[in-house]
Amino acid sequence: MTFDHRRFLANVSEAPGVYRMFDACGDTLYIGKARRLRTRLASYFRGALNAKTQALVARIADIQVTVTNSETEALLLEQTLIKELRPPYNILLRDDKSYPFVFVTDRHPFPALEYKRARQRRDDGRYLGPYPSSHAVRDSLSLMQKIFRIRNCEDSVFAHRTRPCLQYQINRCSAPCVGYISEADYRRDLEHAVQCLEGKSEQVTRELSDAMEAASRELAFEEAARLRDQVQQLRQLQQRQFVDTGDGDADAFALASRPGALCISVLAIRQGRLLGARHHAPANGLDLSEEALLGDFISQYYLGQAREIPAR
Repeated sequence: MTFDHRRFLANVSEAPGVYRMFDACGDTLYIGKARRLRTRLASYFRGALNAKTQALVARIADIQVTVTNSETEALLLEQTLIKELRPPYNILLRDDKSYPFVFVTDRHPFPALEYKRARQRRDDGRYLGPYPSSHAVRDSLSLMQKIFRIRNCEDSVFAHRTRPCLQYQINRCSAPCVGYISEADYRRDLEHAVQCLEGKSEQVTRELSDAMEAASRELAFEEAARLRDQVQQLRQLQQRQFVDTGDGDADAFALASRPGALCISVLAIRQGRLLGARHHAPANGLDLSEEALLGDFISQYYLGQAREIPAR
C-alpha cells in the first residue's frame, strides 16, 4: 500500500519535533528532527532527491511525529531514539565505549596511577582525562612510570612484596613496597606525574630544573643527574604533545568523504595538550552533505553517548 503523503502532511504541525519513518513491517527506517515538522517532512515528497533518499521514501509505510517545546528538546529526543533503535538510514556511531581515565586514590600511602575504563562516582581520589583511547592512556602511564618511577602493581601485590620487582631493576619504579623511597618523596614524584597528565609539564620542568641546580650547588651530583634525566625526558614529551591552544579544553573534528567512503576524526585536547585521536567511519545512508553529516555526528557524539563537552 502506497503511503498517502498528502493526507498525512495536511495534519502535521509546523511546531518543532521529531519524526520516525517506518517500513511495511513496522521497523524504523529513519529518525529526524525539525524546526518545522510539516515543512521538513514535505521536502521528502517534492523536488529533486538523491538516489538514497528516494530509496528511503519508496519504503515508507508510515510516519509518526512527536511535537516538542523547542529545537533543543527535539535534538535530545532524536539522539535518545537513535541510540535506542539504531535506524539503518541514520548516521550511527558504532563505537559506544566511553573515554577512559586515569585514577589516583587518596587512601593509599603510595598510590598507583590506575587505568579506568569509565568515570565512576568516587570520593576517595581524583580522575585525570578523559583520553581518546585506551592506547593513549597506557602510553601516558608508561611515560609517567618511566620518568617518575611510579608503581604500576596492584595493591594486593604491593602489600606482600619483600624484595623489589623487575620494574625497579629496569628503573621504572622506586620500590616503595620495600621502603626504598620515603612517602614524602614518592608523593612529590606522584604529584609531578599528575601535573604532567593535567598538562602542566612546563611547570614541572621548571621545578625540576631549579632542584637540579640546587643539587649541583650542594655537590649532590647523583641526584642532579637523576633530575637532569627527568628534565630531558619531559622536554621530549612536551615536543610530542604540545598543541597551540593555551591551556584550554577542546575537541577538533575533521571530516573526509568520497563516494562509498567516509571518515570523521576527533582530536581530544585537554589543558592545551593533545591526548590523541579517535577515528570513526559511520554509514551515510542518505548521502547527506558534509555539513549535515558533521552536524548529525557531533550531536550524536555528545548527546547519544553522554560524553563530557569541553569549552570549545
